[in-house]
Amino acid sequence: MAMFRLASPVVFLLFTLTSIVLQSSSSPVYSSCSSNKLPNKKVYTNCTDLPTLNSTLHWTYTLENSTLSIAFIAPPATPNGWIAWAINPTGTGMAGSQSLIAFKDSNGSMTVKTYNISSYSSIVEGKIAFEVPESSAEFVNGVMMIFASVKLPENMTEVNQVWQVGGSVTDGRPAKHAFLPANLNAVGKLQLVEKAATAGAPAGAPAGGPAGGPAGSPPSGSGGGSAVAPSSSLGSVSAGVYGVVTIIGCLMGFF
Repeated sequence: MAMFRLASPVVFLLFTLTSIVLQSSSSPVYSSCSSNKLPNKKVYTNCTDLPTLNSTLHWTYTLENSTLSIAFIAPPATPNGWIAWAINPTGTGMAGSQSLIAFKDSNGSMTVKTYNISSYSSIVEGKIAFEVPESSAEFVNGVMMIFASVKLPENMTEVNQVWQVGGSVTDGRPAKHAFLPANLNAVGKLQLVEKAATAGAPAGAPAGGPAGGPAGSPPSGSGGGSAVAPSSSLGSVSAGVYGVVTIIGCLMGFF
């Protein structure tokens, strides 16, 4: 009976510690070119792992009709949050951005809306400076995805891009995002067309440089796989659980 009385709280402690180990060892949701599997089965010429917010941009620029097709993928700050991708034709920051923002509507379905971000304090839905012939969004395995085509002015060779994630939406309006370094540094240039003098190729060839990175850098692959990469810490989780079990077993004289 004494052993039974000892075993009951120890077993409870075992399950509690195991739960803590599993929670603390779980990998964060993230997006990458090597892990993305696009549900719309579209194929894009380029893919780049953006430098902040665990986000990825797949894109194709069609010079003949000046159309930029994109798939922007990122985990929102919370499951009920939002993600955004934008072009800023007048600057390099958020203010002035012509934005596509995706989030869950009141019915729980994903939607994409356009916002002309005139200032850091004004996020109002409305028409933007570029035509958007098509747009859609999905939420799969913890990541949100924006699919869109944007008509750009002719002879545009690069754009200032901005991307962002937020944690909540109130009455159909995205709330302000955090102002952490990862958020504040979510900007960069997207080179659409290689310069003939730099690339040694005819002007108009698709750019291969990563979005948000140095022009001319090699593009990341757009391989298959799941929308969320498998956990790289599975081994450490198993080791942690085994360690807890071993310690408890020793205390009870099982090992």
